[in-house]
Amino acid sequence: MDELFSTAPVKRVYFKLALPVVLGMITTMIYNLADTMFVAKTGDPRLVAGVTLGAPLFMFMLAVSDIFGLGGSSVVSRLLGEKKPDLAKRVSSFCMYGGIVAGLLLTVILLVFEHPILNLLGAKPATYDAAAAFYRVLSLGAVFIVFSIIPQNLIRTEGLASQAMIASMAGTILAIILDPIFLFVFKWGAAGVGLANVIGYVLTDLLLVYFVTKRARVINMDIHRARIDGRTTRDVIAIGIPGSITNFAQTFGMALLNSSLAIYGTDMVAAMGITQKIYGIVTMVIVGFAFGSQPLVGYNYGARQWKRLREILRFDFLVQVCYALVVGSVLLIFARPLTALFMNQPAIVNAGSYMLLATLVTTPLVGLILVYTTVFQSIGNALGAFIMSISRQGIIYWIALELFKHNFGYHGIVWAQAASDIVTCLIGYGLYRASLDWKHRLKE
Repeated sequence: MDELFSTAPVKRVYFKLALPVVLGMITTMIYNLADTMFVAKTGDPRLVAGVTLGAPLFMFMLAVSDIFGLGGSSVVSRLLGEKKPDLAKRVSSFCMYGGIVAGLLLTVILLVFEHPILNLLGAKPATYDAAAAFYRVLSLGAVFIVFSIIPQNLIRTEGLASQAMIASMAGTILAIILDPIFLFVFKWGAAGVGLANVIGYVLTDLLLVYFVTKRARVINMDIHRARIDGRTTRDVIAIGIPGSITNFAQTFGMALLNSSLAIYGTDMVAAMGITQKIYGIVTMVIVGFAFGSQPLVGYNYGARQWKRLREILRFDFLVQVCYALVVGSVLLIFARPLTALFMNQPAIVNAGSYMLLATLVTTPLVGLILVYTTVFQSIGNALGAFIMSISRQGIIYWIALELFKHNFGYHGIVWAQAASDIVTCLIGYGLYRASLDWKHRLKE
């Protein structure tokens, strides 16, 4: 493991760690596209809109998971670089069981406050039944969804990226198989879509537990090691909370967007749901590269290998921007036929292709934003991570949406995210330059 992280050629180890994460993300993306297509093929815009409105619940659960998954993997990767494996073992166990407890509590909270939460997500009388059916199944399966992200992040700190990918892909493929069966054979509607998701996560969890117990040397689920001191707990939470807020902000942003579009009709909400799925072709891979390389960044920061760290980050920036430019351009060219694949209704195709243009133009900036964010998480810069977490789809997005909505109406709603991306990228660049003073680092 030390050789892989500290001496192997940067390009080789970068792709060894990042590509399995990217492939897992692509599999998830394929499921999201297939899921949306299956739901759209029912020909019921209310069902499409209902599942779209329930989608932020996934982001909310991932946000809870990130407290332990991102926070734990950041601390563990730095501890491994500092040659402190015993403390790394305790941190990993603490994070595993923390996620299980959080998932169980989340089920209770979501079921008790179902009605106000669905109203907040933008559910209207026409879409409430479908959204509620999807919501309830996901709520009952919260512990499986929350837990699944934590060992995936943790085992990658040991270089077990392929095992994390296998577990993620297996669960996603199962969900793809079950989705049309539950929708078209059993006629379970939105509840069937939710159930297919949950069963997929159960399989992912079982495989991850197997890899933790049989393949990992440091990461473990020994409950007797789950206690850590207050300082280490704060280190986990200090990075985990900003990572969590990023997903909370995405949930917040999606809810704001759906609520704003709802006044323009169900077709506009459905079009945005399709747009977000296609947009995920770019963003999920960007996220995969960013988070796949995070253990490499954290390890070399902990080991104080500044020249190697700079080389890693330069390559990370290059990969992100080039990928975003190439794939974003291709999707723009084929925006209309891609939208029509999901729901070939003129109003939805017109709106969806226009929304894709507005979301894709700033995709290279999203790549930069994610690199900045993962660097702050990897090096333990809690303030930088926190600022980035509340910006792109949080405070900055809310301000942009309100300003653009009141001044430009529908078009302002569609273009608000692009404006937020530009401002957030500038903020991230300033924080990045302040966080890593290379001249100072290279003298140490």
